[in-house]
Amino acid sequence: MFYQDILAGLLIETNDGEYTFEYDKDYIENYPNQFLTFSMPVVRGKYKENRLFPFFEGLIPEGWLLDIASKKWKINPNDRMGLLLACCQNCIGAVSVKPVNATDE
Repeated sequence: MFYQDILAGLLIETNDGEYTFEYDKDYIENYPNQFLTFSMPVVRGKYKENRLFPFFEGLIPEGWLLDIASKKWKINPNDRMGLLLACCQNCIGAVSVKPVNATDE
């Protein structure tokens, strides 16, 4: 996850279908007050959920745009992480999503 092109943290979907988000340690040190969402302040440690975090869910298109996106990229509408990765690399706003292999790490 990136905030204004700065690596903010890592969102992971586990094999069990759980989600974790952890802020990057450099981001914590340099931007301790610049959280991605009020519900996830900048802290050390992992946030865990049984479903995609509501903030990230809100980045995914809805309605007819979701239909177009899922058909274009052949992604099941229930594959929320797949849709997030496909549709949200160049979102409107400050937050963007990039796969790990697309970063410089």
